[in-house]
Amino acid sequence: MQLQHPGPDGPSGGPSKWAVYHHFPGGRTQLTDEAVALAGDFIAGLIDAAMQADDPVAAVDAFFLLWRDRLVESGFRAGCPIVAVAVETNDDAPQLARSAAAVFARWQEALAALLLRHGLSEERSRRLGAFIIVAVEGAVIMCRAEQSTAPIEAAAAEIHDLLLHALRDRPGAQSGPRP
Repeated sequence: MQLQHPGPDGPSGGPSKWAVYHHFPGGRTQLTDEAVALAGDFIAGLIDAAMQADDPVAAVDAFFLLWRDRLVESGFRAGCPIVAVAVETNDDAPQLARSAAAVFARWQEALAALLLRHGLSEERSRRLGAFIIVAVEGAVIMCRAEQSTAPIEAAAAEIHDLLLHALRDRPGAQSGPRP
């Protein structure tokens, strides 16, 4: 009897364990870490595109709308894979939590940069950038649980008003959100 390598396909036609470990020698941890990076890059690209807008309030509104639409189109199954990694207990792979934190920080920095460009202080921009990410992520989780867009719509409306006030009250502000 001659032993043969199982090949790239497992018994169900999907990738075999050998194929996965061939491409991800670090196993599940490496696979998850790379998935976090990929998902982080994808969402960062969406944030970066939205942040090119001249109107920061409209840009953030568009970001919330994007998530709302994703939730509806997926039947409330869409969610943030970074949250999934962040809340998972990974005592054997603490780098996964660090990777998730780095992705969240990157998103916050993109939002903070937008607000800073529109005249908010660095400290206020960073706080609001973090708050926007917290609001979106929390709203997505609640929408999934409730099978409703109400949480993300409420969060979007409050963030919208908060940004209008913050931009109106910044030093040297004109009568609208644009400098």
